[in-house]
Amino acid sequence: MLLSGADAVIGADEATPTRSLGFRAWRRQRPFAGGLLIALGGIELFFSGQLDIGHLHVQMGIEGMQATIIPILLVVLGVVAVMMPAHHVFYGVIALVVSVYSLIGVNLGGFLIGMLLSTIGGILVVAWMGPKDPVREHASDPDEVTTA
Repeated sequence: MLLSGADAVIGADEATPTRSLGFRAWRRQRPFAGGLLIALGGIELFFSGQLDIGHLHVQMGIEGMQATIIPILLVVLGVVAVMMPAHHVFYGVIALVVSVYSLIGVNLGGFLIGMLLSTIGGILVVAWMGPKDPVREHASDPDEVTTA
C-alpha cells in the first residue's frame, strides 16, 4: 500500500524503534560528543604510556605514575561530564588543564593524539549550550514567558 501526505509521516514514525529515540533524546541533553572524546583521549594516553617497542620501554613521568593517573582522570572526567551535565564547564576546564599537562607528563601527550582528542573534547564540553527550550524559542517577547 502506498502512503501519501500525513499518512506517510505517521507510518515513518511507527517504523522507528523507540529505543534509539530514547538514546537520541538522552544524548542531546548532555555534552555527549565532548565527553566521549575526553574518554577516548584518556584511553589513548593510557596505552601510549604503557608502550613497549621491542626492548625499548617508553614511559615518562615520576616512575610512570603520571602515565597511569592522568589517563584514568581523563576517562573519569569524560564519563562524569556526560552523566552530570549541570557542571559541564567545571569538568571541561579540568579536562583541558589535565590534557595540556599530559604533553609533558605522558609521552608527549600520547604522541599528541591523546592530548588533541581530550583537548577538543574539553572544548566541546565547555562550549555545550544544553537543550533548547521550545517555549522560549517560539515566544515573540522574552518577557512574556513565565515560569511556573
